[in-house]
Amino acid sequence: MNFTLAAFADEADSSISGQIGAMIKNDIRYLEIRGVDGENISDISVTKAKEVRKQLEDSGISVWSLGSPYGKIGIEEDFAPHLDKFKHGLELADTLGAKHIRMFSFYVPTGGEARYRDEVMNRLAQFIQAAKGSDITLCHENEKGIYGDIASRCEEIHKTFPQLKAVFDPANFIQCGQDTVEAWNMLHPYVTYMHIKDALADGSVVPAGKGIGNLSYLLSQYKGSVLTLEPHLSVFAGFENLETQEKTKMGEYCYPSSTAAFDVAVEALKELI
Repeated sequence: MNFTLAAFADEADSSISGQIGAMIKNDIRYLEIRGVDGENISDISVTKAKEVRKQLEDSGISVWSLGSPYGKIGIEEDFAPHLDKFKHGLELADTLGAKHIRMFSFYVPTGGEARYRDEVMNRLAQFIQAAKGSDITLCHENEKGIYGDIASRCEEIHKTFPQLKAVFDPANFIQCGQDTVEAWNMLHPYVTYMHIKDALADGSVVPAGKGIGNLSYLLSQYKGSVLTLEPHLSVFAGFENLETQEKTKMGEYCYPSSTAAFDVAVEALKELI
């Protein structure tokens, strides 16, 4: 299996320079950009985006996707300012050279999916209309608590908007009680890329291949090339000072620093591949 690796490198370091260092160390050349020197990607200026692009390109790194928070607001919240922010994000993506924007389908009250379906679709349609004419692909990620958190509602979204592609996140499905193979069988025609994140039955995130996400099977079926690593592993700042017994109590997948957790996540994925 030949894959191109991308990463949410803000999980290794909040600074762009630190992210570049972590990526070079692990031989990853594509960034799904989410945190920028302590700011969310959606909050930076175009001027800042130009500076970041130069830093990245000088290091041989390209931006694969904006790991944006668009659509990650409550369905009852005012949408107009959020749509304006999305339009700014389109400009940021263009400035950074990103061809993809990761997005969501709004938090809905538990049990309120049917009630808010039309409003969810209306808002997604406005995102799509705003991006019309650009060369940017919008990619919906399944996320716990949003309208498209389980496979059936994700499929409904993609059938309604075929131009809206899918980011497939196994761990997020696990956290919703959704079997990942069942989800894959329903959604694979829409998948543009995958987030590599695995989890145990209790929802806790673990390195790729260590959970119940069926990642080996998913990767064997995946026809795309890009995998974005999203570690989400537990970090405990005082880990190195703990006694062995205390470390054991904390669990197998807890690490002394963000960079250490990032390195472990990369190695686990490479072993799985």
